[in-house]
Amino acid sequence: MTSSIRRSRRAALALAVTTVLALTATACGDDGSGAAGDKGGDGSGKGEITFWDNNGGVRTDVWKEIIADFEKANPDIKVKYVGVPADSVQSKYDTAIQGGGLPDVGGVGAAMLAEVAAQGALEPLDSRLEKSGLGGKLNAKFLDSVKAAGIDGKTYSVPTSANNGTLWYRTDLFQKAGLDAPTTWSKFYEAADKLTDKDKNAFGYTIRGGSGSISPALDAAYGQSGITEFWSGDKTTVNDPKNVAALEKYVGLYKKDTPAADVNNDFTKMVAQWDSGTIGMLSHNLGSYKDHQKALAGKFKGVPAPTMDNGTRVQVSNPVDGLGLFKSSKNKTAAWKFIEFAASHASNSKWNKSAGSIPANLEAAQDSWVQESEPTKLAAEALTGTTTKIVQLPYYLPDWNTISKADNEPNFQKVLLGKMTAKQFLDTLADQLNTAQADWKKNHK
Repeated sequence: MTSSIRRSRRAALALAVTTVLALTATACGDDGSGAAGDKGGDGSGKGEITFWDNNGGVRTDVWKEIIADFEKANPDIKVKYVGVPADSVQSKYDTAIQGGGLPDVGGVGAAMLAEVAAQGALEPLDSRLEKSGLGGKLNAKFLDSVKAAGIDGKTYSVPTSANNGTLWYRTDLFQKAGLDAPTTWSKFYEAADKLTDKDKNAFGYTIRGGSGSISPALDAAYGQSGITEFWSGDKTTVNDPKNVAALEKYVGLYKKDTPAADVNNDFTKMVAQWDSGTIGMLSHNLGSYKDHQKALAGKFKGVPAPTMDNGTRVQVSNPVDGLGLFKSSKNKTAAWKFIEFAASHASNSKWNKSAGSIPANLEAAQDSWVQESEPTKLAAEALTGTTTKIVQLPYYLPDWNTISKADNEPNFQKVLLGKMTAKQFLDTLADQLNTAQADWKKNHK
């Protein structure tokens, strides 16, 4: 995205934020025709509400089960389901905010939360949560992530699930080579070297060089450096010398212990390559578990991101998924009942079991299916454990998605190809983030 386009977008978001601050707390609309500035209300708690699923098609079946359960428990409320594909949900929200047609309830993940909240579309939920049966039953770190992603530290989405970075490894190859599970960074690098035999087309690791490469690169940097904060005052820590050294070590694996084709790997290519080949390790999330089960049943395991040698695990935040209550709803009482129900033990467990994700509900996270799925169990323990430190990525910045994708994924490929140093890459990223942060703070005085 060009700088002029980015400036225009910043200006639009700044205007949206100013508008939000000028609105009264009761600005709302009806169940399918409201825009961000329309007036609505709590309603009778009966009738029809509209729900937008932000991963329509993929999670439609399980949501319809949850809706049927909800309508059985609440016969006076009907839920109109609208499935919206994940790759178009942001634009659909933006259009509805400006022109009308917002739902009562919608799936709003942390990665898009700031942009939707900044336009005045979402109801703050802190007081509702305090009074509800969900109090104390939601993962505190998930709630922290949602608050950090918002525009003012308030809770604009009830967390329902989280994914987590997972280091998948081939147990058969590790056992044959006499290697320990790659639970630490030292063991990870040892395994990457030992499992590589280029003459046999065998590699210790596959690195993500294409679309989606920035998050795993930052995971590798912060995970090894041990730096636990993304900001130091008004400046990002992303180009701290410790992060530079860590990233240099990580990208040093490319073509040495990884296939050369990895420079173009998005997650689909990377997962397919690992499932069908003789590569020792793969960094991805829990979402690929079922693919590995089909291809490599009994030959693989997954562990959370490696720890430092002192046992501390540092990882960057994964976008937490959740449900938002839209200000434009004329029936917030019924809409909130649906959110409470969906985030409750039984429903939250049902949804996350279908998705293979980590439940936000603490009771659901203790259910047998979580305990029986070792990667999910370990990921849940890592996210709740006291030795895990989460580096909160700045999802609240309007430019975050552009900076972390369009601007810097091509630069990361240059690092892998030796056309840019790790320091140059992180310095460029830091300059852009510092500018975006300064603009954001100026607009939030």
